[in-house]
Amino acid sequence: MKANLLIVDDEQGIRQSLSAILQDEGYKILAVASGKECLRALEDDSFQLVLLDVWLEDGDGLEVLRQIQEKHPATVAVMISGHGTVETAVKATKLGAFDFLEKPLSIEKTLVAVKNALEHQSLLEENRQLRHQLEARHHIIGESVPMKALRQQLALMAPTNGRVLIYGESGTGKELVAHAIHGQSLRAAQPFVEVNCAAIPEELIESELFGHHKGSFTGATEDKTGKFQKADGGTLFLDEVGDMSLKTQAKVLRVLEEQRFEPLGSTIAVSVDVRVIAATNKSLEEEIARGNFREDLFYRLNVIPFVVPPLRERVEDIPLLANHFLREFASAYGRKPKELTPAALEALQAYSWPGNVRELRNLIERIVILAPQSVIDRRHLPSLLLRNHQPRKTVTESTTLQQARAAYERDFILKKLEENRGNITRTAEVLGLERSHLYRKMKSLGINVSS
Repeated sequence: MKANLLIVDDEQGIRQSLSAILQDEGYKILAVASGKECLRALEDDSFQLVLLDVWLEDGDGLEVLRQIQEKHPATVAVMISGHGTVETAVKATKLGAFDFLEKPLSIEKTLVAVKNALEHQSLLEENRQLRHQLEARHHIIGESVPMKALRQQLALMAPTNGRVLIYGESGTGKELVAHAIHGQSLRAAQPFVEVNCAAIPEELIESELFGHHKGSFTGATEDKTGKFQKADGGTLFLDEVGDMSLKTQAKVLRVLEEQRFEPLGSTIAVSVDVRVIAATNKSLEEEIARGNFREDLFYRLNVIPFVVPPLRERVEDIPLLANHFLREFASAYGRKPKELTPAALEALQAYSWPGNVRELRNLIERIVILAPQSVIDRRHLPSLLLRNHQPRKTVTESTTLQQARAAYERDFILKKLEENRGNITRTAEVLGLERSHLYRKMKSLGINVSS
């Protein structure tokens, strides 16, 4: 569909000729004679482009341009003038005009200017939508007490330059929190660079962080800019920092102390201004005691400790998260929206979620892709979730030694099944049982053995 254009000029001949030319090109046109009519039209309808005269009977076209930029930033403006000067063109450009055309108007130049301005407007709109999607993706969802406290803490420390160490189990959303910290910081317009310290081989991590010069080691066929340098002025996120080697830890410590480093194969120091956010699913105090993590680096990183709670500690957020993921994946895959029944939500809340939010997200994605129903009930959920929902007899409720032993065995087997994602063969190996023996034991203890 062709764009909607607004022509603003106090000369009737210009309005008529421009309207005719642009309508022949398939554009939808509205032509008005004054700045007041222009602003009123923009309030009443959406226009991708305004062709605006610098001199209008009721005022200065540049002042109208300023108001367009302030109130309708998605609309692109092209200025036209019969008394154009370099000074006026520069002022119009500074106020946000995309282009400046002089009268008498050339048809060819006008059409090219309109085409280029609309392409520019389309790119701006695409950028706005992508930014909105990114912001939505990094939105922290949850109204539980732990999540409200987390958001309050985030609002206090995000605008500072203090280093942050995020603790949390795998899948809790540590990366999401890191993005949120950067997004609310004074560095939000600068780069956010991620490094997964656990995913990069030890022999390559230094090159990844600090860069290298061509020929500095076997395979270094060209210069490479490191993550620290790429994050200059912004934020560097060191995910799973507890998996970093001691050798690399020493170099990172030096960069944090001096804010400069030497790329591999270079003797010239590179200075950087980087805020470091680190995350780990390990207890770094225990890693220090084992000799696996430097205590001095720990204190450098742990300026502002930040704990992301596991999903089992905020079960009241599960309905919010589940419905958010349902909308997200329905939109991503072009599917009709689905809804979860109260029974299904109750089942989701009763599960312990060892994989945390990531596991819930993966489950909802699977439901959106595979489930033909528009209403998802408890019976449509994977059997692994439902195993946890059968009432468990605890030792305190048992009346005999045999009942107490059976209750313990049941809980223990359910725990191992949960740890092994419901895989019977792997669970049997962990328990030191034959697969058939485990099946019989589960049946005798009242554990659902359906796959």
